[in-house]
Amino acid sequence: MARFFDVHPSDPQPRAITQVVAMLRAGAVIAYPTDSMYALGTRMDDHEGASRIRALRGVDDSHQFTLVCADFAQLGQLVMLSNAAFRAIKAATPGPYTFILPATPEVPRRLAHAKKRSVGVRITEHPVAQAILRELGEPLLSSSLLMPGADWPMTEGWQIKEELDDRLDAVVDGGDCGTTPTTVVDWTDGEPVVVRVGAGDPDRF
Repeated sequence: MARFFDVHPSDPQPRAITQVVAMLRAGAVIAYPTDSMYALGTRMDDHEGASRIRALRGVDDSHQFTLVCADFAQLGQLVMLSNAAFRAIKAATPGPYTFILPATPEVPRRLAHAKKRSVGVRITEHPVAQAILRELGEPLLSSSLLMPGADWPMTEGWQIKEELDDRLDAVVDGGDCGTTPTTVVDWTDGEPVVVRVGAGDPDRF
């Protein structure tokens, strides 16, 4: 059974966050809120956690995860940024955007795109996710919580707990996160290309 953490959406209880992070460090897969929708997360170097998320999502080994970062400094360790990308992305974060950029050697080869050697990164502004990331001190390997065959993502923690109780280690309930995914911007060729319009305003790119 998944542990259920009912946390305040804007001022999460430190004790609950500490417990969630302890579980992540022990190899947990969690569901947690972001500023676009709920996501699945595990530690970046947790191979088993990544496999479990793929199984939950019904995707194969080619599935591209997103590395969710606490701040821009952390993001900058994972991807290579031109001056133009640095300025544009820094101005748009934190927020509901995912950016695809060339990966640095800090990113394990198994997490980067096989041909482009790129990776998706984002900085969420959701207070609960931010609290988890700050306490963890490293990015979360994440994937949107959209189940196979579902038309819409689950928007409430209790619903996630009810449906995925035996397949997750923890559910962090931070209230309704909505159903709109991030806006995805691909910077791998040096210029921004909006490849998915979502919660973030695409016009700034």
